[in-house]
Amino acid sequence: MSDSIITVALTEVTSILKRQIQREFRLVVGVEKEIENLESTLQNILAVLVDVPAQIKEKPVEVWLEKLKDVSYDMDDLLGEWSTAILLKDEGSESTALPKQKVCFYITFPCFSYNRVVLRREIALKIKDINNRLDVIAREKDRYNLNMMITGGEGGPERLRTSSFIDVSEVRGRDHDKNTLVNKLLLCESESRANHHQAAVAIISVVGLGGIGKTTLAQLLYDEMKDQFDIRMWVCVSEPFDQIRVAKAIVEDVNGNAPNLAELETVLRHVCNSISGKKFLLVLDDVWTEDYRKWEPLKHSLQNGACGSKILVTTRNERVARMMGTTHTHRLGQLSNQDSWSLFRSIAFFERSREDIEKLQHVGRKIADKCKGLPLAVKTIGSLMRFKNTVEDWQNVLDSKTWELEEAESDLFPPLLLSYYDLPSALKRCFLYCAFFPKDHKMETDNLIKLWMAQGYLSPRKGTEIEGRVVEFEIRGREYLENLVMRSFFQDTEKDKGSDNIVRFKMHDMVHDFAQFLTKKECFILKVDSSIQPRMDSFSKKPRHLTLIRAEEAPFPVPINNTDKLHTFWVQSFYDCPPIVSDRDSVHSDWFDRLRCLKALDLSRNRLYELPAEVGKLIILKYLNLSHNPLGVLPETVCDLINLQTLKLVACAHLSKLPEQMEKLINLRHLEIDRTDGLKWLPKGIGNLSSLRTLSKFVAGSSGDSEAAACKLGDLKNLNHLRGKLKIEGLGYVADAVEAEKAELKNKKHLLDLYLDFYPLVKAEGITDVVEALQLHPNLHYLHIKSYGGTQFPNWMLSLINLRKLQLQECQNCVRLPPLGGLPSLETLYIEDMHSLKSVGLEFLGIGNNNDGGGGDSTTTNDGTRASSTVVIAFPKLKKLKIGKMRSWEEWDVISTRGEAEDIKIMPCLRCLKISRCNKLKALPYRLLQVAPVKKLRIKDCPVLQKRYKREIGEDWSKISHIPKVRI
Repeated sequence: MSDSIITVALTEVTSILKRQIQREFRLVVGVEKEIENLESTLQNILAVLVDVPAQIKEKPVEVWLEKLKDVSYDMDDLLGEWSTAILLKDEGSESTALPKQKVCFYITFPCFSYNRVVLRREIALKIKDINNRLDVIAREKDRYNLNMMITGGEGGPERLRTSSFIDVSEVRGRDHDKNTLVNKLLLCESESRANHHQAAVAIISVVGLGGIGKTTLAQLLYDEMKDQFDIRMWVCVSEPFDQIRVAKAIVEDVNGNAPNLAELETVLRHVCNSISGKKFLLVLDDVWTEDYRKWEPLKHSLQNGACGSKILVTTRNERVARMMGTTHTHRLGQLSNQDSWSLFRSIAFFERSREDIEKLQHVGRKIADKCKGLPLAVKTIGSLMRFKNTVEDWQNVLDSKTWELEEAESDLFPPLLLSYYDLPSALKRCFLYCAFFPKDHKMETDNLIKLWMAQGYLSPRKGTEIEGRVVEFEIRGREYLENLVMRSFFQDTEKDKGSDNIVRFKMHDMVHDFAQFLTKKECFILKVDSSIQPRMDSFSKKPRHLTLIRAEEAPFPVPINNTDKLHTFWVQSFYDCPPIVSDRDSVHSDWFDRLRCLKALDLSRNRLYELPAEVGKLIILKYLNLSHNPLGVLPETVCDLINLQTLKLVACAHLSKLPEQMEKLINLRHLEIDRTDGLKWLPKGIGNLSSLRTLSKFVAGSSGDSEAAACKLGDLKNLNHLRGKLKIEGLGYVADAVEAEKAELKNKKHLLDLYLDFYPLVKAEGITDVVEALQLHPNLHYLHIKSYGGTQFPNWMLSLINLRKLQLQECQNCVRLPPLGGLPSLETLYIEDMHSLKSVGLEFLGIGNNNDGGGGDSTTTNDGTRASSTVVIAFPKLKKLKIGKMRSWEEWDVISTRGEAEDIKIMPCLRCLKISRCNKLKALPYRLLQVAPVKKLRIKDCPVLQKRYKREIGEDWSKISHIPKVRI
């Protein structure tokens, strides 16, 4: 990781030099020369670092590398302190006209004074010390014959085409294994018991090396067995074997939610009840424990299923399979050379010309053979070779000495190392950072990108601009992640259906082992139970990234040694804000005296009801996650964290207010406060945070004592960088259209998802003018309007040409639906709780008497003008329509009054229609039922409709009988 951290340091040095010169914040005489030497030395060392891994098994080189890592991290810490000092000086000079005012901040010095001489001297001495240490390290490198090599490089990855993604999880050469296991899974119970004298649930174990494809094969079987079992459950067990977590995961797979319990016996009863009398398939993936005492209680709770139930286990260790009482053990072997070649070819030669394939396949076969039949190795090296275009490049990979590495899991590590060496430094550091996540952890893309950003891994570099503009951190982070997925470092990706962006993913456990191998003295994961506190005394070096996994009922860990150099600290817990909290769940203030170099802190789901004021000492902190905690308030000292980029308070339901001086967080980019029902107003300073990219919730006003201190809708004016999703609550407080116009929502071009909530409706008079003045940007994709009290909807709705999903909820005074059929991109429409609406007619289709309405097709005449054709399309892309809780609605009419010659298409893409709790609705539009290609119709709690369309005997059953899935 040395080249990565040095690259970060170089970027920071360059940035700080520019800033200190611009702000006339120079150091003492001679130190500018020290900084120039520092840059030069760093560049010199960085140039040879790529040659180090080939000699890492030499002890002197390993010691040299450790020294370099230590000084690199110390330099990074110093640069963070220096950068903060400049920032604090700027803030101090802006906030007061008094030249000698002291402002107390928790930085390295107890009370930070802006005395220029003192500050310059402090930083200058530390820079000189680091420079001396680096000089020694630079001289030492010559002893080890480390030659300059240029590979990977610092430049960012090439921008990927959307067609570049291929399915590298395709299974090759496993037909025999699959068929054998299918037969075992479907084996009749009488035969199973006769052969093995087993209980009702047979256990089948797949045993094999790491990276051999056990999990992939289990996933294939899991998917194919969906019609053979009543219920299916998948639990990634991993190490350590946590009985309660595994049991909860089983219940959650069956019932959709996990019980909030901490007693093993109680949770196991839930397991027993959940599967009782049902034929189930349970996959326990990646089992490590050989302790029968941990497995036995869970095994007994699983005997209550129906005959034919099966447990499928994957493990690297055959002793584990025997301990679990396996009925059948299937040993998964390596792929044949031909199957390895077939898999390699499908990845490495994707979208290549026949000429290129013929030129490269001779070398390619030899590279595939070196993977020794390990599918993960084949996929990884195949993904690497996609980026190599010449025979010389391919031959260099084949001839690399890396294949001769003598380390644990050496059959898999060489191809991983070759792919890792080929990464640019930017991607290397992003990949290695993931070693601090627990094995098999499902990572969220947005969260990981924010963590990368906090470490400085996404900072702009020279030459990475696009059309003269610096690429946003978040966009660069997503590109990095997609590149790592392309190279098979990440897998099991889940994508957002709307944007097709990757939202969640995992690391293969062998790739995780590999990342930890490369960061073995930097990233640590420890488990904290109820009796033993974690001990770091045995570590020879101080860790930089630490995860403490808090077991059920374990107290919050007390401060531990050797943590003063941490950059990332995560106390992982699995609580979801239970109502009962205790002193066992409090954070000791001493933690914050030790963590002065911390950049990212995650204390989510730890049942914390308060945060010590000492958190303000973490002046370098850029990421703070306090989500899913029963916090009532935050200490005002949070506002001293002027480097903070991300503040996550998701699902802090008891949070009643934010600190008053939020405007001091000038670097804040992401404020996540969704699902904070107790937060009824926001402080005025929020509107000054012009760097915000994420503001998941905004409250447009307040009443009572908080009214004077609360934000108003107009405070959104300067937040034009907001992107993603925004919920605006309290629109009912907005007094007039002038205030609504001040928000300038029409300038929020990056917002894609907007939720407008008018509850409570305090200012009912003029609310129609208020909503008309909001004027949204046409880029919007998703819109939800709730509790709007006007009688008609705003005209600007028809300008939302990119809108894909619209939800109208509890708009109880509206008597007419807007002409939504004219929205060209609308795919999903939900309408509910509009009690004043009695009829829906042609106006809903967006055609009426307007010849241009409804998305009608047009033709070009001989003189070049455009004329409307007779084809008019209402709701051209609508796929799903759901209408419910409309207690006054009686009529729904789509019959046109136009001439017979004109052809009107109504909802030509509609697939799903759901009508519920519409007591007075007399009938569904006959023409709609005939022309729309509806595949699924659901009618619920609509007595008139249920009688009219009752299966087989209803008077109009024949009008819906052609629909494949009807549920009444």
